[in-house]
Amino acid sequence: MTIQVDPTTLAVLKGRLEQLADEMDANLFRSAFNPIIAEARDASHGLYHPATGETLIQGKNGLPIFVGTMAFAVKHLIDHLIQNDVTIQDGDVYLFNDPYDGGTHLSDFKLVRPYFSDGKVFCFIASVAHWHDVGGNVPGNYNPAATECHQEAVLIPPVLLINRGTLNQDIVSILQANSRLPTSLIGDLKAQIGALELGCNRMAQLLKDFDPGLVWQVCGQLKTIAESMMREHVSRLPNGFYS
Repeated sequence: MTIQVDPTTLAVLKGRLEQLADEMDANLFRSAFNPIIAEARDASHGLYHPATGETLIQGKNGLPIFVGTMAFAVKHLIDHLIQNDVTIQDGDVYLFNDPYDGGTHLSDFKLVRPYFSDGKVFCFIASVAHWHDVGGNVPGNYNPAATECHQEAVLIPPVLLINRGTLNQDIVSILQANSRLPTSLIGDLKAQIGALELGCNRMAQLLKDFDPGLVWQVCGQLKTIAESMMREHVSRLPNGFYS
C-alpha cells in the first residue's frame, strides 16, 4: 500500500518544485536577447521523468502549449539515446528542434539536461524557447507560404551540444551560420544553458534538504491529485460531441 505524504510536507515540496521551474522561467526571461522570449515569454521549463519523459513539474509563466509537447520532446530524446545505444553523462546537454517528434515548430529549440543523483538520472531538466531566426525562406521564420518545414527554418535532430560540461563550439557555429541574427541566437542559447544550470543547482539544494525517495513520492501523489481534478472537470461537461 502506498503511504500518503502528509499535507504539510506535500504542500512544501509542491511549492519548492514549482518555484524551481518558475525560477528557470524568470532567469530566461531576464537574460534572453530576443523579445519573443523576453517579452512575449514564448518559452517554458520543467522537470521530466527519466524513463517515460512525462511531465513532473512545469513552470507557470511560459506558454501553456509546452505543457503537453515537452513531455513528448523529452521522450523523443530518451528514445534517441536508447536506439543509438548512447549512455548519457552528468553535464550533458542535448539540443534539437524537430517538429515531428514532440515539437511545435522549428523556431522552438529544446535543450534537455539530465540531473544525476547517486550516479543515476533522477530526472531530466528541460528548456524550450522560440529563437528569432534560424534560417528558412524569410527573416524571422514566419512563412505562411511554406509548403514544407525546411522552408521555415533549419531542422536540427538531437545533438550533443554540451559534452560533460564542455560546449561543442562546432554546433554553435553551424547554428549561427544559419541565422540572420547570430548575436541574438547565441544570447538566447546561453540564456537557456544558464536556466538549466540554475535548475540543476536548485535541484541539488532540494535533494540536500529532502530525501530523494520522498520527492519521488510527492511527484507521484501530485500526479494522482491532478488526474482526480481533471476527471472531476470532465465529468461536469454535458454529454455530447465536441470539436
